[in-house]
Amino acid sequence: MKGSMKVLRISAIVMMGMTAAMNLFGGAGTYCAAFSNNIGYRMAFKALMDYRWLYQIVMVTTVLTGIAGVMALIKLIRGKPGVYRFTLIVLAIGTVLGGTQFFASLILRGAATPANVKFFINLATLLLFLSFLLPGIKDKVDFSQPMEKAEKDSTAGIVSILVGITALTIFAWAGPSHTYFGENWVYVLEIPLLVVGTTLTVGGFITVLRAMLILFSEQVITQEHKI
Repeated sequence: MKGSMKVLRISAIVMMGMTAAMNLFGGAGTYCAAFSNNIGYRMAFKALMDYRWLYQIVMVTTVLTGIAGVMALIKLIRGKPGVYRFTLIVLAIGTVLGGTQFFASLILRGAATPANVKFFINLATLLLFLSFLLPGIKDKVDFSQPMEKAEKDSTAGIVSILVGITALTIFAWAGPSHTYFGENWVYVLEIPLLVVGTTLTVGGFITVLRAMLILFSEQVITQEHKI
């Protein structure tokens, strides 16, 4: 596989990792609209109360889609038969669910943040994976084939770092849309988010560093053989 195709494949897998993470975070974040009985929330968003059933369905199915996305991500990194079709199905479902919440929130409360982010990242990743069906790319990228160890480790590490940073910064970018009467509800999950975010970020850096060392040692061995 040529270098440009490798970069394209890695980019798609990284996007899939971010999409799976956003579905999990977004699904969990929909809890306030789906099940919360907090008086402040009820006062702030009276228009949503009659449509909680919709948000309950979206929340549960989005979390399940996020879990399926993690499964697809693992299969993409390892290179498993049928993973491309499975990934397209997961992304199509995620896009429909994200779009449903996006437009429902826009109509009912006049704002869709951060549901709009979840919708657009699902859509963008779906379009990226569909691009692999185009002539000239279709026969050059095969997600069912396993990657080389260094490439596999570096891809997994990059995904881990990005998801970890997303978890650590979620208080800032999701906070404004989850603050009611001066209270940022994102901090309800502060400890789990900090633990998961730190673990993924540090683990990702270690994995990428290890992959770079493996690649460097392979290049040294190759040069020695040439000499």
